[in-house]
Amino acid sequence: MAAKSSGARTKRSQRTNVKRQPGQEPRSDRSLSLERIVTTAVELLDAEGVDGLTMRRLADRCGSGVMSLYWHVDTKEDVFDLALDSVLEYRGPWQTGESQDWRSEVVHMLEDWRASMLRHPWSASLLPSRALGANVLGRLELLGTALSRAGVADADLNVTIWSLWNHVLGATVTLASFDRSDEDKAAAQQRLTQLSERYPTIERSRLLLDNDWDGTFRKGLDFLLDGLTPKQ
Repeated sequence: MAAKSSGARTKRSQRTNVKRQPGQEPRSDRSLSLERIVTTAVELLDAEGVDGLTMRRLADRCGSGVMSLYWHVDTKEDVFDLALDSVLEYRGPWQTGESQDWRSEVVHMLEDWRASMLRHPWSASLLPSRALGANVLGRLELLGTALSRAGVADADLNVTIWSLWNHVLGATVTLASFDRSDEDKAAAQQRLTQLSERYPTIERSRLLLDNDWDGTFRKGLDFLLDGLTPKQ
């Protein structure tokens, strides 16, 4: 899981917060900031994908020299960590309290999480292998708090959180990678029809033509919440 690599990157992230002494940064790059680097990195990732982000391209987009970036980040890996965490910030109407409807809170947060990742498709490929930043950890804390209020026992909390995590990530990766034209899907379904004796169930359900991604995500989430929460 992503947390396996968190130790070394946490140390790097801490080092990126160290302030440079006045006068140390080149005069032409004094307008450069960590916030600007992260914002520009997100724009570059949105446009070019993970493979398109290099420190040279990032510097060019920032209008600075490559070495100026290293006054703010130690490595390109730090840039990935910071960009990923920035797009997963949750700003939803979250109000904790005993009177709140925990299920509505969970559904809203997970739907927002999925929507954030779909706006930035590269995030789905990065999240499983990155250090967990403050925004991701904040989401997990809110999720755990809501599930605890719902009555999920501490012994079952981890499996519940990871099951929901896997649902969000799996649904997002599948949609982001399942880039097929209507013609391609129709051809695949026709192929299944020809092989209906071998694959009768998925041919009958017209699996390869189903494009109700939002409905599938929400219904699958309902199945999980029905099964993971304590029976009353």
